[in-house]
Amino acid sequence: MKDNYNGALQQALHSGFNATSTTHDVIKGIDLTGKTVIVTGGYAGIGLKTVSTLVAAGASVVVPARDVQKATNNLKGVSNITVAAMDLMDPASINAFAENFLSTHKQLDILINNAGIMWVPLQRDKRGYESQLATNHLGHFQLTAKLWPALKKANGARVVNVSSFGHQMAPFNFEDPNFINREYETLQGYGQSKTANNLFSVELDHRGKSAGVRAFSLHPGSVLGTDLGRVAPMALFQQMGTHDENGDIYPEVAARLKNVAQGAATSVWCATSPQLNGIGGVYCEDADVAQLDEGNIVHNYDDPSSLRGVKPYAVDAANAQRLWTLSEEMTGISFPAN
Repeated sequence: MKDNYNGALQQALHSGFNATSTTHDVIKGIDLTGKTVIVTGGYAGIGLKTVSTLVAAGASVVVPARDVQKATNNLKGVSNITVAAMDLMDPASINAFAENFLSTHKQLDILINNAGIMWVPLQRDKRGYESQLATNHLGHFQLTAKLWPALKKANGARVVNVSSFGHQMAPFNFEDPNFINREYETLQGYGQSKTANNLFSVELDHRGKSAGVRAFSLHPGSVLGTDLGRVAPMALFQQMGTHDENGDIYPEVAARLKNVAQGAATSVWCATSPQLNGIGGVYCEDADVAQLDEGNIVHNYDDPSSLRGVKPYAVDAANAQRLWTLSEEMTGISFPAN
């Protein structure tokens, strides 16, 4: 079984889907009856659409949430879901959630590490770790490790890490991941956390495939109607040229963005599509495997469709192995042996 070390598998499958494909399109004909799924951040934006799509296909979904009340309210009317408390910045709460899940469920068929933060000022968790790295990568690394026994029991589980084109903003800074000795720049922090999502998927797939666990990362696309930019100052969006002086998004910009059903489609495709059987570790976009970006793709920020491809540093074997070791050291968590 091949893996995606150094982008060996980063070639389009010609899946038949594209940027306009929706969750309804990619889930067609797929029956998830009897399957158990966890979706972090599954109560807003593309996470909420992911959850409702998987439930409609027959899955039982557990949604860990920092704000249980908000999650419960947002998921009102969605059947077959359980909301449970968990904060990705709090290692003890991750352990408690995982222990409770393992005590009540035999197996975990799909884990979608969807929750994420972006554009935040410098914040640190109790360990002193920068908040985007702690939330977007380290918390999910710990959660996946703690749920490993249930993933193995599924005999064909998938782990899906929601990354971003934002990984192109920064490689992983192994010398100073927590901005101790360098000036904090929020998009550099976000970029390295998304690069970490990709590298984690590469190494997790390499280690997990013998136990039947495959891993994927993905870029949802530029999506209208998500919570991701909730703490960003409006001046930032105005500076990027997406919003007018009143704080309203320009109609021509909005017209180029994906809606939530299109934004969640790649998560659902990675989690469920038989087209991905037998491969893993790949970075996906528009419900297909993305192209390796070796400087051959022209990116134009006012054209979201050009924001595509995966950087070689984000699928590099040595980087993936190095990040795995560092993540175990930073979290104090080792994955159980297969």
